[in-house]
Amino acid sequence: MINYSKLFILLILSTIALGAAAQTSATTSSPYSKYGFGLYQEPLLPQNSALGGLGTAVGKTGGFNDINIVNPATYSNINLTTIDMGAFINSTTLSQNSVSQTSGNFRLNHVAIAIPTGKHAAFSFGLTPYADLGYNYTKTALVKLNNSATGGVDTTTTASYMYTGEGGLSKGYIGYGIGLKNLHVGVNVAYIFGNEKQYRTTQFTDLPSVLNTSIENSMSVGGLNYDYGLQYEIPLKQDARITLGYSGSASTMLSTNAKFVTSQYTLSTDGTPNTALDSLRSEQTDGKIKLPLINRFGITYQKDNKFMIGAEYKMASWSDVTINGTNAGLQNSQTFALGGQITPNINSIGSYWAVVDYRFGVNYDKTYINVNGTDITQYGASIGLGMPIPNSSRTSFYKINFTVEAGQRGSLQNNLVRETFFNFRLGFTINDKWFQKFKFD
Repeated sequence: MINYSKLFILLILSTIALGAAAQTSATTSSPYSKYGFGLYQEPLLPQNSALGGLGTAVGKTGGFNDINIVNPATYSNINLTTIDMGAFINSTTLSQNSVSQTSGNFRLNHVAIAIPTGKHAAFSFGLTPYADLGYNYTKTALVKLNNSATGGVDTTTTASYMYTGEGGLSKGYIGYGIGLKNLHVGVNVAYIFGNEKQYRTTQFTDLPSVLNTSIENSMSVGGLNYDYGLQYEIPLKQDARITLGYSGSASTMLSTNAKFVTSQYTLSTDGTPNTALDSLRSEQTDGKIKLPLINRFGITYQKDNKFMIGAEYKMASWSDVTINGTNAGLQNSQTFALGGQITPNINSIGSYWAVVDYRFGVNYDKTYINVNGTDITQYGASIGLGMPIPNSSRTSFYKINFTVEAGQRGSLQNNLVRETFFNFRLGFTINDKWFQKFKFD
């Protein structure tokens, strides 16, 4: 019978986790997040991140149930109530002109829940990041000010141009997947929402009497999006199979409420800003964001409960993205990924490490960003572990998924910034027969 007390606990925990996972502050330190509406994030759980980002053709790789949000067709493989929660830790070093700085970020990364509704059908809901906005950097230049600006004589001074961004977008979804023999299909209906703020300041620190300018551009976002996917399995001999997969995300429109404020202020004698003297301009408008169309194609070969290898290709039409009626100036992106998983002996009793999943992957991304005629590319490698937690229950199963990713984004050419990053992802997965219906003779 259905355990209503567990259902109530599940709903309470889900509400708390969903609220905590929503993007409320900066969770990246990348200056490239200023382009578009922030750095786009694939809805990857640690299990998929460890595979280099594979997800489109990844089905059930063993006896354990995992939630694969990238392709909702995979929900049809879930036969136990499954809960997955995880955290994300990042360390990024920014390098430019022989100067570097390192910073770190942390967030509750995701919460996802799936409940089977039949032998080959399940629905899932949860929350993941969709875009990260977070940067803070300064450029300086010598400028000439006339006497009307200085209140005296013409002078040459140093101007500091400060750029700051914070916030992000989250993606809450509910989806359903169903299996029909070797064919699996699924769909997600998602709501993307969040708040982003960007500041651009021009400051003259050597001339306290000169007016400095601050421009604030903030935006609240909300709207529907749709994901869809399918997988087709080709059975082979000896419990082996090839899986072909496709998944996509629709190009939909999100509603925005944007606020644009330009103000002026002076500096105190210790260099701190005084209260703004005047708002030169203040506007609040409603608009739209057009999202890119995303298509993913994948293939995997696996032998049940032993190993899996696969490849994936993704393309996205970022050149069509518009923000409040203006083309975002982005380019179409392409991503290539290879990955695999090995489980030495899933039935081992004497060796714990024989039942652990060992995952690995690499990827290359020609991103949607081009700066000064230079394509911003990204490449990385990942390794991970899926570690079962021993317990005596025959109805509950637990696993810790841990992934380490290392890579680079950007270049030192053309006075650009190169990012070297290390990402650590930790997930906790529960499989439980919470809503199993039993028949009695």
